[in-house]
Amino acid sequence: MEEIKNIRFGCLTKKGCAEVHEMPLKDLKDNEVLIKQLACNICTADYTQWLGLREHNGYPISGGHEGSGVVIKKGLNVSDLEIGDFVALANNYCGSCEFCRSGRESECRIRATYDDHGIYKGRMGFADYFIRPVTSVIKMNKELTPGEAAFLEPVATVVKGIKKLRLKPFEKVVVIGAGTMGMLNAFVARAYGAQVIISEMMENKLDTAKKLGFSTINPSKENAVDKVMEFTSNKGADIVIIAVGNTNANIEASKMLKKMDGKMLLFAASYPSPEIGITANDIHYRRIEVIGTYLADLKDFLNAADLLNTKKIDVSKLIEKNTYYLDDINEAFKEASTPGKYRVSVLLHKE
Repeated sequence: MEEIKNIRFGCLTKKGCAEVHEMPLKDLKDNEVLIKQLACNICTADYTQWLGLREHNGYPISGGHEGSGVVIKKGLNVSDLEIGDFVALANNYCGSCEFCRSGRESECRIRATYDDHGIYKGRMGFADYFIRPVTSVIKMNKELTPGEAAFLEPVATVVKGIKKLRLKPFEKVVVIGAGTMGMLNAFVARAYGAQVIISEMMENKLDTAKKLGFSTINPSKENAVDKVMEFTSNKGADIVIIAVGNTNANIEASKMLKKMDGKMLLFAASYPSPEIGITANDIHYRRIEVIGTYLADLKDFLNAADLLNTKKIDVSKLIEKNTYYLDDINEAFKEASTPGKYRVSVLLHKE
């Protein structure tokens, strides 16, 4: 194998500007692997930073965390991965703190320490090569495309939320929003046995949801609450997952729920932060559970890998068709930030 001395990576240098920079590759440690990174998908956090809408720790940002690649070198202590294994990025964690020992790796204090690369801050998902702790990658099915495998992290965050809902088979679930994360919530809820209906205003997203086998509501053309009551034999939904950061969506979700003991999952953030919009008395008298979710733990990543590797969920329709390579990264961000788009995947090698 040709020795890799320098890496090329995409980074945000100012609002609306993504560039390709270069830096030396660090030395490989015994518990690390060198990954030839194949693809990194642009998530909402990435493009809202590019747009200047989301807070961050300053430029330059070497972001990207929805990635996949191939192991091309491994440290002396790495025993559970081999050269040539196809992997996707998970979170970093130490494995020994109180949070890691109790299965709460998302709270590990070192989770973000690997994001510090001198003047650059971020997960380096848009790098052509990168060295990572072996604990921060998970083996994937080679039948998946690099862009599909890169969905590991967002699917894991969805799994975390679905677990918090304690979802049971045959429960009626409404998902508000059919963007990438709304569709992933619908996929995972269906894989766990729920009956799912999706509420969305954009026609192209409604068409995608229908083609993927979901019942749909267009709240701009019909009364969404009435349609949910029709879907649930006038009982109301057991669960509403709100995959848009919007006060009106929160209010509408509360009206879609069954009379008592319904659950609302606040999956999406927005900037500035929206109000929840429902009263404390409504939550009290109807025994509504308002649940927040963010990030994912190791077991969620493993569950997500199983869903993807066994094709229990198919994310192929959630990748935009235009091809972008690393040198096209600013154009990729332009498309990713266009309303109505699903994930834009940046390919990090042309061969």
